[in-house]
This record gives sequence, C-alpha cells and structure tokens, in this order.
Amino acid sequence: MSMSVRMTEPRLRARLADGSLTGTWRLDPARSSVTLSTKSMWGLAPVKGVFADVTGDGVLADDGRVGGRIVVASASLDTRNKKRDAHLQSADFLQSDVHPHIVFTVERITPAGEQATVAGTLRIRDHTRPVTFPATITASDDEVRLDAEVHVDRSEFGLTWNQLGMASMKNTITVSVVFVRH
Repeated sequence: MSMSVRMTEPRLRARLADGSLTGTWRLDPARSSVTLSTKSMWGLAPVKGVFADVTGDGVLADDGRVGGRIVVASASLDTRNKKRDAHLQSADFLQSDVHPHIVFTVERITPAGEQATVAGTLRIRDHTRPVTFPATITASDDEVRLDAEVHVDRSEFGLTWNQLGMASMKNTITVSVVFVRH
C-alpha cells in the first residue's frame, strides 16, 4: 500500500488526468464514520450522535467524472440516550420504519485549492435537496478518504418537530469515509 497524500487542487487534477484513481470503489464501514451534532434546550445542550451503519460505493470514470453514494441506516443513530434515539427514529423526525436510509448521492467533485467541493443530493425521509460542501480528500493507490462537515437545516427535509422551540433546526453532519478499490 502506498502512502496517502492530501489532494490539493493540482494533485487531484493530476490524479484525475492520469487515470490512477479510475475504477470502482467501495466504502469501508470499519474505517468510516458519520456523526450528527445539534443543540437542544434552546441552544444550551449539545446533542451528538453516531450512525453505526454506513455503506457506500463510488466510481471514477476515465474522463474524470465522479459518481457514488453514501447510505446511512437512519435507525442506527446512537446518541447514548435510548429514549431520545427512539424519538429521533419516530415519525416526528427520521421515521426510520418507513424511511430506513439517509442517502447522499455524489454528482460532482471539483478540486478547489487545498480542498475539493463536493456536490450532490441528500435524501432524508421523502425530501431530496441539493447539497454542496467543502471536503478534504486524501488518496493513495488503494484508498480515497473524504472528510467534511455538512451543515443542514433539518426543516428543509420536513423535520420540523420542535416542542417549545427547544431544538435547533441547524445540524452538522460530520463525514469521515474511506473508500477502497473494489
């Protein structure tokens, strides 16, 4: 295995042009994580959770086009509070029994300075919205790692439950995923 290198714009453009990243990639769930953070109690109490079940795949075409997806099992969210987790899985929020997956579909990755801009669509429940965010990408011949913070307003996805205005609509999804050659 070769050493992973941070993909600055010139490096990523060179790797895309030489075809060394071309192929099919699979998300390694053991080395990947997706977490959620928000505020509750009128912004005074941070709430953090980890999605335990994350899968995905990707493809990089000869012409440099990128596609893929990251799939998160909505019922796998663990905030270390079983009652809260059950509520987050209910119809008030993720409705995990009807919508078992949160899916981000990658449509484009554009090198930009020290990072890249990732563009795609995010589907939560039955709402799909375009999402664009900066990401740090590192790569070797055998793996590609993407690290990013994605800021989401949950009301844009129909998640508007908010008893007494206690819960923030602003959420941060932290993504650290590793893709390996398939």
